[in-house]
Amino acid sequence: MRVDFEKFSDGLVPVVIQDFKTQKVLMLGFMNEVALKKTEETGLVTFFSRSKQRLWTKGEQSGNFLKLRQVLLDCDKDTLLLKVDPTGPVCHSGADTCWSEKNHRDDFLYHLEHLIELRRNGIDESSYVKKLFGQGINKMAQKLGEEAVEMIIEAKDVNQSLFLNEAADLLFHYLILLQAKGCSLTDVVNVLEQRHQSK
Repeated sequence: MRVDFEKFSDGLVPVVIQDFKTQKVLMLGFMNEVALKKTEETGLVTFFSRSKQRLWTKGEQSGNFLKLRQVLLDCDKDTLLLKVDPTGPVCHSGADTCWSEKNHRDDFLYHLEHLIELRRNGIDESSYVKKLFGQGINKMAQKLGEEAVEMIIEAKDVNQSLFLNEAADLLFHYLILLQAKGCSLTDVVNVLEQRHQSK
């Protein structure tokens, strides 16, 4: 990969930062050749600050680092796209992104999966999710089975609203069981994609 750092008089190229998992654009920065080399060597995104006139690693003060996953170069060889795993909010304002967007996939199921994780690890002992995790894997599996049976029963009836509500309960408890097993919705999607590609 050969970046054209000489295209602009200051030797800097724009760098778009994108979340590797959610695909959300997180921020825009600038790099010179030294910053890119340091980023690739350390695995932590390092920019060149135009205001401070020095290298700075994102998160060096806040602890909210950007862990490098992939570097892509555009067709003109003068703009970089870095896909990263952020370890916290990206914007200095405390927002997830510099455009004040929430950093989750637009698909609500991924957002819901994240909310379940937050409730599981939260301090609110009255949370339904936290209580369910506290009861162990057997109880979570049993609850998923109960919800599946209830959906099947409603499927044999004509009340569409009740059926949809039972389907939502089933999906919610399915996400809970996935997390309890240390898996994610993305893991399941990957299996389905692999099956599709193999056919």
